[in-house]
Amino acid sequence: MLSSLRIRNFSMQTDLFARSLFGSSSPLVTVPLPSPRETHFWYMIPDEVQSGSLLDQYVEIISPYERDNVFRMKCDALRKRALLARVLVRTTLARYSNFHAGPRSLKFRKNVFGKPEVVWQHDDNWDPPPLHFNISHTSSLIACGVTVDMPIGIDVEEKQRKIRNSISSFARRYFSPREVEFLDAFSDPEIQRQEFIKLWTLKEAYVKALGRGFSAAPFRTFTIQLMAGKHMQNRGEFNSDAIEIVVEAIGNPENLTTNWQFALFELANSHYASICMEKDGNINGKGSSSLRLKVWKTLPFVEDECVSGTDAVATISGV
Repeated sequence: MLSSLRIRNFSMQTDLFARSLFGSSSPLVTVPLPSPRETHFWYMIPDEVQSGSLLDQYVEIISPYERDNVFRMKCDALRKRALLARVLVRTTLARYSNFHAGPRSLKFRKNVFGKPEVVWQHDDNWDPPPLHFNISHTSSLIACGVTVDMPIGIDVEEKQRKIRNSISSFARRYFSPREVEFLDAFSDPEIQRQEFIKLWTLKEAYVKALGRGFSAAPFRTFTIQLMAGKHMQNRGEFNSDAIEIVVEAIGNPENLTTNWQFALFELANSHYASICMEKDGNINGKGSSSLRLKVWKTLPFVEDECVSGTDAVATISGV
């Protein structure tokens, strides 16, 4: 389907089309900024995007550079996934601009390690929000996490993800000795596989939150420990009584820190999702590591659904 799309003549686009994206009748709903220690998590399902006209609309809001990268992909599935990832980022961030920035107008840059950052166009009548974001995707789900003032990393993995080699041999290549020992303690292969995927999502989210890339923070240089705790009373909120995830640096690498908090949950009954964000150093005492979460399922310009507190989001309170 995507291979049939053609880049349109953008010089002929009208103000009417721009208003259709961000006018009073726009289906792209704005939302308030995340509160302190809160993550907004948006996700979409690629298989639900079947309309050629909707894909045309999505192509029109990404940059020429992004379009070149998308159409350089070798097959329709990869092109579609790359397009939807860029569209999810643009439409998600635009929701927090209070109509001062449309998804097409957003600019991005990468830090020295390649992590993307949004570059707002300043307006005399508007102070751009200090948003941090991160994106993750599988072939069946694309997600974007957003925070204010706090670096964030997210990861999503299919619960049925297959591991080509044995879990033990794969873990020994990428995980720390303590994590390998943890996984080897499971005699049931299916349980071991599930715990491996959970650990992988947490480690991936942590490295992405650091913003330094895998080469600067390889998985073997730190240990993730999931400490069992009480089940939570409220869905969508994670606190130190519900789950404790400890990061232990091996050899004390200078480029790693333990000043992070995590959330781990099942999404849409088909994926594990993890969030890592920096702790607020100004908050002390019990409960200071609480992390609030709001989750939306979206089909940009068509439908948004807040799924926090529903069966689509199932928290994990330990192993």
